[in-house]
Amino acid sequence: MSATMAALVNYGREPFSVEMREVPVPGIDECEVLLRVGAVSICGSDLHQWRGSASWPVNYPCILGHEFAGTVAATGARVSNFKEGDRVVSETAAVIDEASSLSRSGLYNLDPARRGFGYGVNGAMTHYVRVPERCLHHIPENLSFHKAALTEPCCVAYNAVCVNGRVRPGDNVLVIGPGPIGLLCALMAKLSGAGRVIVAGLPSDRFRFSVARALGAGITLEKGVAEYITQVGDGLGVDMVVDSSGASAALQLAMQAVRPAGQIIKVGWGPQPIGFSLDPAVQKNITIQGSFSHNWPVWERVISMIVAGQINLEPVISRVASLTEWLDCFEKMERGELVKAVLTP
Repeated sequence: MSATMAALVNYGREPFSVEMREVPVPGIDECEVLLRVGAVSICGSDLHQWRGSASWPVNYPCILGHEFAGTVAATGARVSNFKEGDRVVSETAAVIDEASSLSRSGLYNLDPARRGFGYGVNGAMTHYVRVPERCLHHIPENLSFHKAALTEPCCVAYNAVCVNGRVRPGDNVLVIGPGPIGLLCALMAKLSGAGRVIVAGLPSDRFRFSVARALGAGITLEKGVAEYITQVGDGLGVDMVVDSSGASAALQLAMQAVRPAGQIIKVGWGPQPIGFSLDPAVQKNITIQGSFSHNWPVWERVISMIVAGQINLEPVISRVASLTEWLDCFEKMERGELVKAVLTP
């Protein structure tokens, strides 16, 4: 094995401080594996770090990439459940306080000490990445690495809609923001039995709207959302709104669209301050539920759904490309020309 490898490094806070660099192959401790990366998917957070617009602390310099799968290349002395050659997919919580009350109750995704791949520690947009054994899940031979790499965003969507959400058969569900997470949330709502799934976005989202329809959305809207909702069912609003937009203002539309006693799931990051009243949340007696990340049982459930074909990733994966083509993929994802691009080292 070479002592160095090519890696896509976010080296500073300034916009476009991302480049391919030669870095050392990492060492591992006794509870870690060295993972040979088979595929790594590009996330919207990678684009934010590339753009210098991340609203979370980044440990510069840091190799990007937290949605990945690959093969175990080496194991630490205390690794017991994985061996060299195993095909695996990795969770994102690279650093946690395993003694915290949240971690002990299985909610390590909410542990304040949590640090993830790609911003807190080096990620997988490279050839090898060090991974704690506790992050790994086995995947079968018939699951390709480029599909397995999308397990993480599927887990975000499953946790939002199927764990923190309460969709029942026949419910009307509105998804605001047809990015990858929004599209996968629409899919999860459909799989949960939603009668009508509506996906709202911008005129620039027209390609993503076509993907939304392929995933089971019945209606896609680029304007007039509040007006359309008054024509749905009894006109009082939808049962659930999933806010997967990156703008805080989307919450105001969500409160307009949700029916009394309904639910809003906020899964999209929006660092902007809100400039509107939350009184409708009181008047309508609605639940506003945040949803962040995922944990072990969610991963096990989602992996089984992908393997069984319940989660259809074909419409979501727009391109599989070499790691050296990262910039073209970043630019096209930002412009909405690709939903998900997957990189292979």
